Amino acid sequence: MGLETYREKRDFASTPEPKGGKARRSSNSFVVQKHDATRLHYDFRLEMDGVLKSWAVTKGPSLVPGEKRLAVHVEDHPLEYGEFEGTIPKGEYGGGTVILWDRGTWAPIGDARRGYAKGHLEFELSGEKLGGRWHLVRMAGKPREKRENWLLIKGDDEAARSEQDPDILEERPESVLTGREIKDVAGEEPGWSSKTGRIRKRARGRKAAAPRGQEPEAPSNVPDPAKIKGAKPAPLPDFVEPSLATLVASAPAGERWLHEIKFDGYRLQARIEAGRTKLLTRGGLDWTKRFGKALVSAVQALPVGTAVIDGEVVVETGSGASDFSGLQADLSEGRSDRFRFYAFDLLYLDGYDLRALPLIERKELLGQLISEDEGVIRISSHFEEEGSLVLRHACRLSLEGIVSKLRDAPYRAGRNKSWLKSKCSARQEFVVAGYVPSTTSRKAIGSLVLGVYEGGKLHHVGRVGTGFTAAVAEGLFKRLDRLRIPESPFATRLAAEDARQVRYVRPELVAEVEFRAWTADGLLRHASFRGVRDDKPARDIVREAPKSAAAAPKAPRRTVKLTHPDRLYWPDEGVTKEGLADYYADVWRFVGPHIVGRPLALVRCPNGITGEKFFQKHAWKGLNPNIVLINDPKEPPDEQLLSIRDLDGLMGLVQSAVLEIHPWGSTVADWEGPDTIIMDLDPGEDVPFETVIEAALETAERLKAAGLVPFVKTSGGKGLHVVAPLKPKAEWPAVKAFTKSIADAMASDSPDRFVSTISKSKRRGKILVDYLRNQRGATAVAPYSTRARPGAAVSMPLSWDELAPGIGPAYFTVANTPTRLASLHADPWADFRAAAVPLKEAKAGRKKAA
Repeated sequence: MGLETYREKRDFASTPEPKGGKARRSSNSFVVQKHDATRLHYDFRLEMDGVLKSWAVTKGPSLVPGEKRLAVHVEDHPLEYGEFEGTIPKGEYGGGTVILWDRGTWAPIGDARRGYAKGHLEFELSGEKLGGRWHLVRMAGKPREKRENWLLIKGDDEAARSEQDPDILEERPESVLTGREIKDVAGEEPGWSSKTGRIRKRARGRKAAAPRGQEPEAPSNVPDPAKIKGAKPAPLPDFVEPSLATLVASAPAGERWLHEIKFDGYRLQARIEAGRTKLLTRGGLDWTKRFGKALVSAVQALPVGTAVIDGEVVVETGSGASDFSGLQADLSEGRSDRFRFYAFDLLYLDGYDLRALPLIERKELLGQLISEDEGVIRISSHFEEEGSLVLRHACRLSLEGIVSKLRDAPYRAGRNKSWLKSKCSARQEFVVAGYVPSTTSRKAIGSLVLGVYEGGKLHHVGRVGTGFTAAVAEGLFKRLDRLRIPESPFATRLAAEDARQVRYVRPELVAEVEFRAWTADGLLRHASFRGVRDDKPARDIVREAPKSAAAAPKAPRRTVKLTHPDRLYWPDEGVTKEGLADYYADVWRFVGPHIVGRPLALVRCPNGITGEKFFQKHAWKGLNPNIVLINDPKEPPDEQLLSIRDLDGLMGLVQSAVLEIHPWGSTVADWEGPDTIIMDLDPGEDVPFETVIEAALETAERLKAAGLVPFVKTSGGKGLHVVAPLKPKAEWPAVKAFTKSIADAMASDSPDRFVSTISKSKRRGKILVDYLRNQRGATAVAPYSTRARPGAAVSMPLSWDELAPGIGPAYFTVANTPTRLASLHADPWADFRAAAVPLKEAKAGRKKAA
């Protein structure tokens, strides 16, 4: 990076930080500075090429092996910065208190420059507090990110600590330079540096120091609205009616448009006046107290006097996607530590109305106010590529969609055509008109009855029966029971089946629901509850549909009746039996070829993942008739195995609480002829996912060298599966020997990275290349199968170019997989069976099993 960015961000007449001169003779120094700015973090710096390569470690380094700490890559710093300790004045970039927490030397393991370029630095530290082996691993970029996210991870060695040992951050909080803690330095008068004494801040545009005691002017990077053409002097408005996007079927094209990722949260307007902040909903409700002190304080800390900022508050999943259900849960629990406010427009600043300015200018001004670091307040970045490309990428990642905005348009209140939204999946708000009680709990709802307004009348659109956690289902029951009414609020009478067991309520509550499509008769198909929208009045809820939307694909028809469809299989995710059935109906055309006509081993959880869990490959009492019994030629006739023939067979598995499906690598038509190779890459606890990706690529190259065509999928657990189709010419012993030879070769060539033995004692810090899936009777989880683990993850087939640390092994779930599949222009495994070839080592002329 060099020091240009570092110097551009700082006014060295105002900050005590070193400007940086000619680099001194190089060495291998490292420093860690504890930095209490907008939020407390630790700046981790390694000397390379005459500068300090720098990362902001949000939670500080951990001595527990394998514990990953987010490290945001920031600009290079001069070597002199390694001795800096003091106070950066408020309003300057990084304003706050800095102490030198640790220092010493570092030694790269391997080529440091190559590792840095590839995104995996391995090194040893020798400091006063930190020591031993460490890793810095770059993560794949995500939409909206301007900075690189890395992970700082401690290796397992003598310098490591267990989770039960004291935290080094708490045990040793002091400076290694002065012995003081950060609170001691923070107590110094603002504008004072331990190193240089009093700092006199210069007023903007002047060379003379400000008089003693005078309040400093705004920092030089804060825009002056009086000098902005088009800004109009005006009093601060009490509330600005927000701009709302119009739904379209496809993203607009052309250079006139900017595209932002669509957030899944609450739209908020931050109103700042005289150090006070209000957070107002799209309807003007004051929700300031609902979001806790951290968010309000972060808004108040912005370098403005008065302002109105348009944005959205979200809670993000571990993958970085916003999650409305998580936001609802945090609000219900009074939790506020995960809130993030993404700002996307600046409407008013320090006495001037900016709404007449072009959008691109308003966004540039907003960018000058908000730091680019990963703080509570963040900028909603935009993309200037073709809208269809941005939308396609968002949908492949199972995001909600994008919002496209005219770059030169003023800010227009209300729903308009200068903001357009295109969605990856159908999602909108509906009016709750009734509920059906749960079949598994007396004080919970089982499903909600929904409607929309058309011409002032409420019309029925169906039910939603999944997406509720146990707590949400009970909370909705209490809330709706108080709203009960004796008669239906719908304009027309419901059919007998639709009205069965329904308890009607006053149509006041609004629910956000995701669904696959509308049926021909105007009802929701495969709906999933996402949360209650207290910020939207029920009377405003109408049917949303883009004018040119394509007709919904015909849904696979199932005939299996589900008992207790509202039974929760994944309680924390709100995935019910009905929800799992809907998921498999959605993915049937993808999953079917991998599980039909094969012996199956199953993981059953009759009471969901929190209850009893057992592995089963033989029949049980009350077996659903759609599950087929088959005879293994090498087993006694009374020990029959299980298989399915069609979608109803899969629904029979769902009814029987099957949460994982593990097929054989051969079919019931040819028991002894394996047609699939699976190399299971199972990482040890402290192996970063990027290393697993590298292992998958190496495995693929070895399979290619043997004449096979490799495919890849996530496991839904910790690792990756590299899979190759075979023509069933070889028998099980030959296939097992071949896969063992690959695993053994990888372990022999890179013993520091791989093992091929199952022993856990040999796996720490390494990847097990598990070839034992490739023997008779062994199984591996099927593509698209769910996993009986928290998160409701699925094993997802990927294209090789999709492999990235940002898409971890459990990224895709029951909730987001249908969105991904609906957006794919090509199935990455569409040619899986067509790519099958015989195993070269196999002997010709194998007799096919009878």
